[in-house]
Formats: sequence, structure tokens, C-alpha cells
Amino acid sequence: MSDSESTSSEAKGKKRTLAPVLSKAPPLALVVFGASGDLATRKILPALSRLADQGVLDDGFTLIGVARTEWTDEEFRTHVTEATPDGGPRWEAVTERFKYVTGEYDHPDTFAQLKSHLDEADRIDGTGGNRIYYLATIPNVFGLVANALATHGCAQPATEDNFCRLVVEKPYGRDLQSALDLDKQVHTAFDESQVFRIDHYMGKETVQNVLALRFANAIFEPIWNRRYVEQVQITVAESLGVEHRGGFYETAGALRDIVQNHVMQVLALTLMESPTSTDADRVRDEKVKLLQAIAIPTPDEAVDRSVRGQYTAGTIGGEDVIGYRQEEDVSPDSQTETFLALRLSVNNWRWEGVPIHVRTGKRLPARVTEVVLQFRRAPFLLFDQRTSRELRPDALILRIQPDEGISLEFGAKVPGEKFHIRSVAMDFSYAEAFAGAEAAGGYERLLHDAMVGDATLFIRSDEVQQAWRIVDPYLQAWSEPGGALHPYAAGTWGPHLAEILVERSGNAWRNPEIDLELAGGRVTGLPQ
Repeated sequence: MSDSESTSSEAKGKKRTLAPVLSKAPPLALVVFGASGDLATRKILPALSRLADQGVLDDGFTLIGVARTEWTDEEFRTHVTEATPDGGPRWEAVTERFKYVTGEYDHPDTFAQLKSHLDEADRIDGTGGNRIYYLATIPNVFGLVANALATHGCAQPATEDNFCRLVVEKPYGRDLQSALDLDKQVHTAFDESQVFRIDHYMGKETVQNVLALRFANAIFEPIWNRRYVEQVQITVAESLGVEHRGGFYETAGALRDIVQNHVMQVLALTLMESPTSTDADRVRDEKVKLLQAIAIPTPDEAVDRSVRGQYTAGTIGGEDVIGYRQEEDVSPDSQTETFLALRLSVNNWRWEGVPIHVRTGKRLPARVTEVVLQFRRAPFLLFDQRTSRELRPDALILRIQPDEGISLEFGAKVPGEKFHIRSVAMDFSYAEAFAGAEAAGGYERLLHDAMVGDATLFIRSDEVQQAWRIVDPYLQAWSEPGGALHPYAAGTWGPHLAEILVERSGNAWRNPEIDLELAGGRVTGLPQ
């Protein structure tokens, strides 16, 4: 899912949080590089505002913004206020001591001013040497900033008395080699235990609920394996195009933007073995083990196991939309994929032989992210084809967005004198089950975790590297002549070859029914 579609619904009035009350963070200085940018404005500042209003931020919390935009402290505070119109009295009180540094990300004067502000925060606000540096910049300056922090004495090892942490946004590298190079740069300044690689997807309630579903309920564990699961599907669909991010998307594409991070994270949580505890490293160990079990194809095999697509003009929700190559800042002969479908396999005892199909795309009929575990059919179906023609394979569906919840699909008799069976759904909805509750937003949860030092939902170095090892062969295959790119009309579920990719394993994509009269294409009812 792209940042342009990762917005959460805004709650009206004061509501209790869905999760247990967050613990109070220690006093600290949060330094946001790229503080005048879109990410800080739309995500980071509103998340901090909500944490302040919940009483989670310590009285000694302070924020220092760093960016190239020429602002004074007062202009920065005005920007913060405009970005957080719902901020309450607690947030207003906190913002009064925010500071701002204008400068280049590698210039000594920038870091001299920053260090002065940090020393002042320790002296006046009582931050006690606790630092979190958040890199909300363009990716190609991540290593530059990390090195500059070390060079100018702003990065120090963690001690018993204080901490120093680096939060790094995605994408972390463009391929395996660039990720290794970035790690080398970052680790010259920060120990791995100090590095928090953030993926806002991991802060979503339904993603975290995968752990609860699997490891707090004994009824699912016996069937969560190859003996009962016929195939696994992960869909990350977006109805929007690239909007005004054409320049960025031309350098990324669907694989780098979604598959290498979001999809691999969800896949690992869904298929991994049970950790021995909820300790951050134990959870992350199992995620890495799962990724290590995914078969890495040769470039030739990668071509056979993937379908790349690019949207053309079409209709979504009754509105005509342009094609990708007509978007702003997109090359008229672009070879960037806006759709990608892959067939993966996991080589371990639990999942051997189970096809794993993943797909993501822009300008699809709806915004929907879901994981489907489709179960094997009954070994002997007592009912003939005429009475059970509407019966689909049983399935467990984890809906991550937009209507968060879980559905269990199974067969039931249709009321009436005749004996007919069709698939029905037993639904759990977050909105209905926890009416009146407001789930913490992804950035809200992850920022808090970084403050208290909980790395469970952050991505470790070996996990990033393994994800790149899995997808690198596809990048190599597409760089060769003949790396096919298939057009698909906006408002469809992608190229027809994506259907064939799944059919080769005897299955089909489970496409949700869409109410096109609702804005954004809301998901309703059973899949088609």
C-alpha cells in the first residue's frame, strides 16, 4: 500500500483506544529530518499530536525539525499547528518548545545548530541525553545523515542512563547490494540494536491481530498447514493511481514500493512458526526463518513465476481515468510496473507444496488488502454438482483494509424445500465488535514503540536483506530484453495473464465484490 492510500478514518470526539493504554514514554528529544515534507506533515505530526492528547508524551518531550526549507522556530510551530488542527491543550503546550534547524543534511553548520538545541533540551527540558533521530527524507540521503550524525557528535552508544535511536523509513535500498551498502553506512554510526526500520503497515491493528488469531486460539493451529490449506493469497489493491508521485514511482514500481516490504512483512507474520515468547528478537527470528524458507528463483524462473502490468485509461467508480503513461512526471514510454503478481513457494514442513500467490496493483477496482487461506475441499463431496454448484472452497480471510476484520467462509444449506448448498460468511468486524473504540494509527503505535524501545514491529537488518534476496531475481529478469509488461485497463483486476498464473496451480484469484456506488470501491459480501 502506498502512503497516498494509507490514510485512516478520523474519529469524532474523544474515544478510548482499542489497544491497552500505552505506557508513558520517557523524556526525549525527537529530531525529524525532512520535517517540512509530506510524510512529517501528514503522518508523523498528527501521530505525535494524538500521543500527546493521550498523555503518553513525557513533560520533557521536545521536537526538533531539520529541513532545507527556510523557517524560523515560530514558522515551524505554525506549520505544526496547521498540520494538527485537532490537537488538544496538551499538544499545544508541548509545541511551544519545538525548535527548527534550516540547513543541508551534510553541512557542519546544520549539525552545530542541532547539537546546540539538543544540549539546551537536556538542560532546560530534562531530556537526559535521550535521542531519537527520524529520517523522513528521500532515501538517497539516509546514509549521509547517519554518517553526519556520527561525525558531528550527535550519535552516541546507548548506556544504562540514556538511549540514542535511529528510525529509518522505507524503502531501505533499491536492491540487495544497495541495502547492504546502506547497512554499512548506518552501522558506522549506530549499532543494529539502535536502528528501527519502520514500515507503517506493521502498526495496523489487523496486521498485529494475525499474531493474536494464530497464537491465542487453539482452533486454528491444527489446520494452519499444508494438510488443510490448499493455497495462500495476498492482495494489496489500490483504486488510486500514482497521483502526484509519478516521479517517485518511476524509480520504484510495484515490487519495490509494496512487495519487498509490505507484502513480505504480512507474509512472514502469516506463515511463520510460533515464537517462544513475545520478545522482539524471538518474533523477528521467526519472521526471518520464514523468509529464508521462501524459494529464491533464478532469473529465468522469475519470469515464469511473475506477471507485470501497467494500467491504461479506464473507468473506476463511474469516472474515467487516464493511463499511467499520461500521469504527471511519468515517461511516455515507461516500463515501470504498476501491477505485479507472483507465485512463491515455502520450503519447510508446514508449507511445502502450498502455492503462495501475491499481487498488488494501482487503479484496480477497489482499495482492499487481504490475506486468504483457502482450504482443501472435502475428500468426498456427498452432494451432486446440481445442488452444490454455488459452493466454493472454505476460506479464512484476514481483511487488513479498509474494513478491518476476519471472515470464515464455509458451505451452508439455503433455506427452502429444495436442498441447495452455497458458501456463506461468518464475519468479525473491528468496527462492530469494538464499537466506540478507536484503534491506534500505524504511525502512532510505531512512534510510541520507538520511544519505549520496543523493536518487535520494526524490521531487522537480516530481514531486510532476505526480502531483497527473494525479489532481486525478478529485478534482474526484468532488466533483460524481453521483460514483458502487460497493459490492463484501469478498473480491472490486472492483466489476464495474472489469472493464468494462478490457474496453473488449479486455483483462481478471489476477487471481492465491489459496491461501485460507494466512494473508493467498498468491499462487500463474498468474493466473486
